[in-house]
Amino acid sequence: MAKNIIVSNRLPVQANKVGDEWSFTPTSGGLATGMKSFHKEGDSLWVGWPGVSSDILDDNSKKQIHENLEKIRYCPVSLDNNELDHFYFGFSNKCLWPLFHYFIEFHQFDTQQWEYYVKVNQKFADEVLRVIRDGDKVWVHDYQLLLCPQMIKDIMPDVTVGFFLHIPFPSFEIFRIFPEREKLLNGLLGADLIGFHTYDYERHFLSSVKRILNLEVNFNIILHNGREITVNTFPMGIDYDKFETSAYDNLKMEASKSSELKKQINTHKLENRGKLILSIDRLDYTKGILNRLLAFEHFLDSFPEYHDKVRLVMLAVPSRSEVVQYKNLKRQTDEVVGRINGKFASVNWTPVWYYYRSMEFENLIDLYVSSDVAMITPLRDGMNLVAKEYLATRVNNDGVLILSELAGSSKELPQALLVNPFDIEQLSKSIKTALDMPLKEQIERNTLLRKRIRRYDINKWSSNFMKALHDSSKKEFSSQVKLIDSTIIDKISKAYSRSKNRILFLDYDGTLVDFNENPNKATPPKELLNLIKTLTKQENNHVVIISGRPYEFLEKYFSHINVTLVAEHGLHMKYRQNKWDDLFVKHPLKNKWEEKKCITGDWKEHLIPILDTFTDNTPGTFIEQKTNSVAWHYRKADPELGTNRSVELKTVLTSLLPNGLTLMDGNKVLELVPTNINKGVIALELLNEKEKDYDFILVAGDDVTDENMFLNMPKKAFSIKIGKKKTGAKYFTRNYIQFLSLLNNLN
Repeated sequence: MAKNIIVSNRLPVQANKVGDEWSFTPTSGGLATGMKSFHKEGDSLWVGWPGVSSDILDDNSKKQIHENLEKIRYCPVSLDNNELDHFYFGFSNKCLWPLFHYFIEFHQFDTQQWEYYVKVNQKFADEVLRVIRDGDKVWVHDYQLLLCPQMIKDIMPDVTVGFFLHIPFPSFEIFRIFPEREKLLNGLLGADLIGFHTYDYERHFLSSVKRILNLEVNFNIILHNGREITVNTFPMGIDYDKFETSAYDNLKMEASKSSELKKQINTHKLENRGKLILSIDRLDYTKGILNRLLAFEHFLDSFPEYHDKVRLVMLAVPSRSEVVQYKNLKRQTDEVVGRINGKFASVNWTPVWYYYRSMEFENLIDLYVSSDVAMITPLRDGMNLVAKEYLATRVNNDGVLILSELAGSSKELPQALLVNPFDIEQLSKSIKTALDMPLKEQIERNTLLRKRIRRYDINKWSSNFMKALHDSSKKEFSSQVKLIDSTIIDKISKAYSRSKNRILFLDYDGTLVDFNENPNKATPPKELLNLIKTLTKQENNHVVIISGRPYEFLEKYFSHINVTLVAEHGLHMKYRQNKWDDLFVKHPLKNKWEEKKCITGDWKEHLIPILDTFTDNTPGTFIEQKTNSVAWHYRKADPELGTNRSVELKTVLTSLLPNGLTLMDGNKVLELVPTNINKGVIALELLNEKEKDYDFILVAGDDVTDENMFLNMPKKAFSIKIGKKKTGAKYFTRNYIQFLSLLNNLN
């Protein structure tokens, strides 16, 4: 039976040794908490690090940990101290974490740490490959494993892989700082479905893909190596029922059975009739803790009437305490808390209750149900589930949530008091607004907020993602265009072997060679030239290289090979045996090339100035003038700007085209060509030679300009699109490398 394989940096349990035996305790954290129920209820395996360094484990301990964890469907990945230091504490948290959260000043790139990051990602991929079976689906999580999807795909290209990022994805201008940016993006693109918490993160990711990898993106679909990769938004929810039920139980509990924390809180509320403002976070520089404290201090300075009537209960959970930035944050937090309490405290009132520790779940519920206001104001946060947890415990629909507009959850919770966490003045005023908010307004706001998080809980989140992942796995099979596999290769090879007269129509750019930002640098390598030579050595083979390139380029590299060359989409042709059809007349300047009759006149004088204007206004674009055609290339331009300008240019040119001239829309290029010129026309003319009856026809291309060839071919032809795109071809390969492999297989 097919299963789901969850992959995360850590397992949701911590391995602990008690005597000679190993036990496992649940861990906290949004991912661990959120995915536990998904793992428990479904048929799944969970791959991750068990929380103990392999350096301290003997062989017996390793065996015991593995066996015990596998009994509960956990697959441990062994990591030593060196790997943990470089992969996790180093690269993941000193490089990726600050960069993705816009803290560029803390970003540190270290080559050795990067090498360990690659190595450990491969370890996780290897463990997945060890346990995976046909039909299984893989769901990789978070920034520590960005390379893992492609590593899995490299070995098992047909497996369905999903990826979810639990932190923000930064804007292109931030992400481009990272030295190995292409490798990170390509690692992620091994997934069939990539999920983010918000549309902003999705948009930033797609922008980076377009600008850095120069890939084609259609809405939320990325076309890459012949695959369609879906990118979408899945805002993570919480186990709503768990928090709501716990809140009800807490409120019904007899005072005598309450925790010591709850008793202290109740005493404060009874004696002082004061209100509590709750702050719960890991002690992390992204959480805005210092700004929150400064805002509370500003509030007490500005509104002295609230002295003795309000307390800030701040729970700061220790995190990465050995990292310099976190040490500094702890010191600064201690100092500010001390200053506020020293400045405002009275005999009966301490403004800030500060806890630097983690708390049991029951105590968290104590804080949630007792607090009148929750102040959740991170400087940048992927989602922030604490805000949702607080709302889930407000069973009477009272309480006020102050929420940073830079937290992912703000997109789902518009009825909260949304604030800019960098604006201390605004934060201060939001505290007063929250404390003064009428109960009726609190209920109105929270009724809507709680309805949202109740409906879209953790189960809804995971089921939506898995449904989308399942749908993505079916895309390829539902397509009418078939991916060339070993069966189809065998079919083509047998037809090739049986045939007596063969013709092969081969596009150049994107089909025989990869695209290059500078077309003149996309020269044929020696291996390609040798392949073409081998194909032409068979007397019954007629090889046609049919391209949009100028004839000078084709002449330079292919004139010594017995092939038919077609340039500028059919405007020029050089027949392999210099036998010319009557439709062609001799070119006056080139003895062995022929030019097709087409439009003449001064159309270039009128239209090229327009192209010049668009080129001037669109950096990265350039004009390529050919004999009787002109191309406007925007491959080097900013992807969004280039696409927008191409639409504008098409609109302008369409109304100005003279009779006999047409506008051809290719891959990042607009080309003005004679109306009677296209690859389909010339291919059909060559196919219909009177002295030939071709019993094997193969035609291959990658662009819109090749579609006319596919459409003009007889049914028996093997038409092949390079890359999975909308096409009239029968088959497709993922990339030009796979197509060259097919050609090599024919020899």
